[in-house]
Amino acid sequence: MGTISVFVSVSLDGVMQGPGRADEDTRGGFRHGGWGAGYADQVIGKYVAEQGGAAAMLFGRRTYDDVLGYWTSVGEPNPFTETLVNTPKYVASRRPDTVLAHPNSTLLAGEAAGAVAGLKERVDGVIRVLGSGELVRSLHAAGLVEEYVLLTHPIVLGSGTRLFGEGERTGLELQEAITATTGVVIARYRTN
Repeated sequence: MGTISVFVSVSLDGVMQGPGRADEDTRGGFRHGGWGAGYADQVIGKYVAEQGGAAAMLFGRRTYDDVLGYWTSVGEPNPFTETLVNTPKYVASRRPDTVLAHPNSTLLAGEAAGAVAGLKERVDGVIRVLGSGELVRSLHAAGLVEEYVLLTHPIVLGSGTRLFGEGERTGLELQEAITATTGVVIARYRTN
């Protein structure tokens, strides 16, 4: 049986929108895109490398298009392309006619929580979710997430889409915490 592990960068005020590039996600007039630039260091790189490969990756459709589109088009060498291309990818989309442009990709059409619950029955190992805020909130509400790895950056944005929206109280148990030289706190939590 698979376990869902969410891996995401957030600001101190919980914003997860557009950490990578200025044009990454401007929905809602978000103007702070690229806020995560300059925080990467060897501590974060080592932690990411030590996480090892996941059995599968899970994306919302928009994040899938953005992440795979970007990392498969940047020049070599980069640490992400091979993993992104070769790892089985599942893409949650409400639209059954969604076309997936990258290899090893499978569409999970319809309501995300039900489709992902079924996926957890079929995949053995870690199913890693990268970004995909709307999907994460849906899975969180359905109680399907077992782990959160949050890279909390020392910045307050004041606006933008937050990782957690309105909902029920959820207890988390800290499993480990590491501080990068740039002030990013990497914290891994298990859900109770």
